[in-house]
Amino acid sequence: MTSIRKTSVSIGLVALTVLLLAGLFWRLSPQISRDTYDTAVAASTDPSASVVRGTLLRTIRLNGLVEAVHFSTVMAPSLAGQSGSQLVITQLAKKGARVKKGDLLVEFDREMQLRNATDRRAEWMDLDEQIRKRRADQDAQRAKDDTELKAAENAVALAKLEMLKNEMLPRIDAEKNQLSLEGAEAKLRQLQRTFDLKRQAALTDIRILDVQRERAHQAMTRAESNAQRMAIQSPIDGLVVLRTSWRSGTMADVEEGQEMWPGSGVLDVVGPGVMRVRAKVNQADLPWLRVGQTATVRLDAYPDREFAARLEQLSPIGTSSGLSNAVRTFVALFTVPQSDELLAPDLSAAVDVELERVDNAMLAPRAAITYSDGKPHLRVRNGSRVDLHPVTLGAMNDLQVVVASGVEPGTIVDLVADRSIGARSGGSF
Repeated sequence: MTSIRKTSVSIGLVALTVLLLAGLFWRLSPQISRDTYDTAVAASTDPSASVVRGTLLRTIRLNGLVEAVHFSTVMAPSLAGQSGSQLVITQLAKKGARVKKGDLLVEFDREMQLRNATDRRAEWMDLDEQIRKRRADQDAQRAKDDTELKAAENAVALAKLEMLKNEMLPRIDAEKNQLSLEGAEAKLRQLQRTFDLKRQAALTDIRILDVQRERAHQAMTRAESNAQRMAIQSPIDGLVVLRTSWRSGTMADVEEGQEMWPGSGVLDVVGPGVMRVRAKVNQADLPWLRVGQTATVRLDAYPDREFAARLEQLSPIGTSSGLSNAVRTFVALFTVPQSDELLAPDLSAAVDVELERVDNAMLAPRAAITYSDGKPHLRVRNGSRVDLHPVTLGAMNDLQVVVASGVEPGTIVDLVADRSIGARSGGSF
């Protein structure tokens, strides 16, 4: 029983000690917390700023993708005289490789084309030999025909000589000579017609073989040209960017051993130097853009880098939106003359187009402007009091406004959320 009482007394003393410490902490902690809070609020939410002299920029932001100005697309060759067959890549340049003009980019299997070219060459040479042999045979036959024709002409001449004796010969002999002359002339005419037909047939025969030889030569030339197309060299100096294709249920880079349909893209060679950004423009922002405007490009992958750009092209015709035909989207092309290894194709970028610039202007925060009786006033701090100073305003952007008169540089102004300034910003912007 005695031990239980001692334990109860000990627990009570500990509890009392805890209560005393808690009370002391409660008395001290409110003052420390309040001072710390007031200091933090004053440091972080000081509703004041200074009027400064500087440059006002009014911009509009667009989003787009980086692309190359000078580039060349390499596609699987379309073979002459063939269709419906895929081509196998046997050699391919590495992704990101730097190539020079004339370097090998991609090579396809050319075995079939070389074999086809060899077969067509053999056929062409065989037809050429056939034509030579046929012409030689025709020349020999023509010599034989000419001999026979000459004999027929001599027979006609001899019959005519015999006709000169008819006045001294009996009537029956004279008629025989007449019949002999007519027979010789008929045979001569028949031979002449026959030989003319034989020569026309010979020319036709040679022409048929000549046409076949020409077709074989064209097929041979086409096959040799197809074999040469299997190896594609780089037309420009640049960087190799492999295309993607649908393979095994996913999109992947083109690789060696892959079969490609003729006309499908294999890779792009991106030329160094000038790059550009292709951005989409909403129809509501189109009136603010003009060709020649300067802009600043920021890459989403490298937000700390900025690149100067210029608006080069603006599409005159827009494309309809997928949600509504009444909403149109236009395309703007911004040229980035600066050469940098970070500027790679297909990078997403933000483009801030400079719409207006006012240099050496008196700038005040838009939040420090308020309107009284429809006239702008600047909320100027005067000690603990805030006075309204009438001012004349100029151009403005989302954060700052040009004060044309009514304030001096270094003036401390009070920042407040002004509702009327927001209503007027649309017309001034």
